[in-house]
Amino acid sequence: MKDDTALVHLGREPEKHQGIVNPPVYHASTVLFPTVEDYLNRSKGDRKYRGIRYGTNGTPTTFALADTVADLEGGGGAIVVSSGLSAITLAILAFVKQGDNILVCDSVYGPTRAFCDTVLTRYGIETTYYDPLIGNDISLLFKENTRLVFTESPGSMTFEVQDIPAISSTAHNRDLMVMMDNTWGTPLYFKPFDHGVDVSIQAGTKYMSGGSDLVIGIITAKTESLFRNIKDTTMAFGEIAAPDDCYLTLRGLRSMGARLRQQQAAAMKIAEWLQKRPEVKRVLYPPLSDDPGHALWKRDFTGACSLFGLVLNTDSLAAVSRMLDGYRYFRIGSSWGGFESLAIPANPAITRTTVPWTEKGYLVRIHIGLEDPDDLIQDLVDGFSRLNKAPQ
Repeated sequence: MKDDTALVHLGREPEKHQGIVNPPVYHASTVLFPTVEDYLNRSKGDRKYRGIRYGTNGTPTTFALADTVADLEGGGGAIVVSSGLSAITLAILAFVKQGDNILVCDSVYGPTRAFCDTVLTRYGIETTYYDPLIGNDISLLFKENTRLVFTESPGSMTFEVQDIPAISSTAHNRDLMVMMDNTWGTPLYFKPFDHGVDVSIQAGTKYMSGGSDLVIGIITAKTESLFRNIKDTTMAFGEIAAPDDCYLTLRGLRSMGARLRQQQAAAMKIAEWLQKRPEVKRVLYPPLSDDPGHALWKRDFTGACSLFGLVLNTDSLAAVSRMLDGYRYFRIGSSWGGFESLAIPANPAITRTTVPWTEKGYLVRIHIGLEDPDDLIQDLVDGFSRLNKAPQ
């Protein structure tokens, strides 16, 4: 089954729901059992992980979304949790203990770094940050207590493309686990398990839901044993996504392929236009042929989402603020993957520890929504006019 067909048909069983096309929303805490024997056996075998036995274990709505994402990514099982950050933190916690070391790319999502530097440190777990372009040389960082390698490709804000197959192969030679934040690639444009990843993490908040009106996370494991290990952890923390959010995310998935294709085409058109602007030093977008990560992106990805960065030929926050404040369509706000275009200032220098960010010029992160690209380009033209008139 091709991905577009899978997006339409996975997670739907109309024959079980009176012929209704979309699975209904099941709200539940208490689940009733017909006999004492059924009740006492509710947590035995696979029923512990996929059975309908209590609200925090999942409902038919929860499992419909989890099974759909697992099938799209080619995994052995998936778990839905309350946010993308919860998916990251719980996936890590499922496999580490006091005294362990983990390797995390220096270009990781900021809240992931904050979790490592605060919570994990408090629990006696050491984090070593590595150059995202390290490739096979990641073996030089392995310690006797290293437990896993955490990747994110492309990197948050700065869009470095990691050599995931090389890192995975090297890590597996030492029996280390590889995790990946695959939110940018989505299950459509990057198949993590085909490239050696063991655990894939998605912020379904972004392109999966597509509506900018919910937060949700999905953890997909390559094997059944990894899935059960993670599910044991999420259940121990009482973590589960709300059924309404699962329903909305599953509904958003139906149109994700069409949205991504439109947004990728618009992003490519705008990124190429930006490359020709004198105000722009460079555009950080792996699909561009002159991007440093283009070769790896072309080898490993089948497409690109509509999030990228641009470095301006100015260091003035006041000038950049004047440009951003006056946009008509590009609004200022965190997150991405919805239907609306966004633009925010960014400063990777304040978080990098292993590979300092020394690029001159202010960095702006751009998300291209579903608006007409010509309207967005005119909005950018007007913004550059404000930038050029501002004191530098």
